[in-house]
Amino acid sequence: MRTIASAPVIGPVLRQERIEAIDILRGVAILGILLVNMRLFSMPEGLPAHQLWPSAVDETVERLILFFSQEKFKALFSFLFGLGLAVQMMRADARGAQFLPLYARRLGVLFLIGVAHFLLVWDGDILHDYALLGVALLLFRRSSPKTLLVGAGALLAIPILLYSLTTYSAITGRVNPPVKQWIAYEHGSEDDGTVDESSDTYARGSYAEMVTLRASELPRDMSPDTDDAYVLAIFLLGLYAGRRRIFHDVSAHLPFIRRVQRWGLIIGVAGNAAFAAGGSFDPSPTSVAQNVGRLCLVLAAPALMLFYASTIILLTQRETWRRRLAPLAAVGRTALSNYLLQSLICTTIFYSYGLALFGKVSPSLGLLLTITIFLIQIPLSVWWLRRFQFGPIEWLWRSLTYWQRQPMRVSASVRGGRQIGAGAVT
Repeated sequence: MRTIASAPVIGPVLRQERIEAIDILRGVAILGILLVNMRLFSMPEGLPAHQLWPSAVDETVERLILFFSQEKFKALFSFLFGLGLAVQMMRADARGAQFLPLYARRLGVLFLIGVAHFLLVWDGDILHDYALLGVALLLFRRSSPKTLLVGAGALLAIPILLYSLTTYSAITGRVNPPVKQWIAYEHGSEDDGTVDESSDTYARGSYAEMVTLRASELPRDMSPDTDDAYVLAIFLLGLYAGRRRIFHDVSAHLPFIRRVQRWGLIIGVAGNAAFAAGGSFDPSPTSVAQNVGRLCLVLAAPALMLFYASTIILLTQRETWRRRLAPLAAVGRTALSNYLLQSLICTTIFYSYGLALFGKVSPSLGLLLTITIFLIQIPLSVWWLRRFQFGPIEWLWRSLTYWQRQPMRVSASVRGGRQIGAGAVT
């Protein structure tokens, strides 16, 4: 790999330059995402869990995951992506570095990693989506905080409109053809039979058949949809927090953070209670409760996410809690590697080329498996960063971004104040 041009660039982030609360939040997001993804790894998509596992314990676990986790940690991850853009822009401006070319290369490499993950491992990848939406996010990079909030609100109005229409349709049983076509497109209803085909492939098919299936799904997956508007809206909220420098000076923003915590809890609990009562992320066209719950989730998930984030930020202002949460910062600094590791572990457990447990693990056992993976990833991340500057995929991402091999090992002379790579998805 050649050395890139001699213009100032954004180098690795010194440990003393890092904002530990962001790393902790990113670690929480990566671990929390698995609570939801475990279901996607382990059983047919769109099939209600109670049809396979009708016990009261499994039903309770499903609804608790819907209430506390569904969309919340994805929203947190999205929020941190937008925040990361602001942080990197400020660092580039402070150093007189060229921000746009570097960030564009980062997005390009992230896209390639995401597509490889999608094709070769798991079709639930979010990295390629984030890379594509990151291009749209760049259009807002110099927007005022007020513009960012207005933009986020306008984008959230799109899924609100969609689920208002699905709720109306469930209540009245009537919907005009263009709206019906939109709903079918968003829910994938035009692809009847593909769910059964996918389930059969992952349960009994060969690895080559799985790759072929995912390759056929990729064009549809990359098509714009309502979820893209939702994710971009959360990106903008993160960018807003970065532009206001909330994480750079938490003490000056404590009253604001406490207000966010309070209102996030109130809105989040109310809305997620309705969502969990409905009991489905993919609502039935005829179920009023499920569609009302899904409509409430559009605002309730970001609200509860902001409650989680603000609570953790406030906890990190106390030395005792900062020490307790420090291991999660290691997970956050190796977030990309940990995210892909989760996919490798779970697909090996559930797909036919591994232990072939697809459709055979109940939600309660899935929760226990999730916790077990957590308990492996946290100490593994701490151990790794004592020896290496970056997670393995973060190192690859950075090396390809700069087109220059990055130092990997931590030398003994700098272990105390060493550099930790900014290789999380920011």
